[in-house]
Amino acid sequence: MNAPHLNRALVLEAPQRVADGAGGFTQSWAALGLLWAEVSFRHGSERAGRSRTAWRIVVRGAPEGSSMRPRVDQRFCEGGRFFRIVAVAERDPGGRYLTCLAEEEMAA
Repeated sequence: MNAPHLNRALVLEAPQRVADGAGGFTQSWAALGLLWAEVSFRHGSERAGRSRTAWRIVVRGAPEGSSMRPRVDQRFCEGGRFFRIVAVAERDPGGRYLTCLAEEEMAA
């Protein structure tokens, strides 16, 4: 297995509930940190005026429980682009890298 080319800086973000002042909550996103990644296109589709693309994002491994280990409820941010994480798995037996499958959705 070749080492991935980690050439894109992505911000890992986690959802955060924020009180709306009326007894309820809204969701915002909190930055957890910067991860260098290899980002590759998997496939895309368009439905009901929305374009959806799937991406494979490889980052350095982090131990279970680490705040820098991506999870399914999180996303990556790059400028104005957002990649919602839908799956995370070790890329190699030693866990040196993680493969994240992510989706990006935008108006067509």
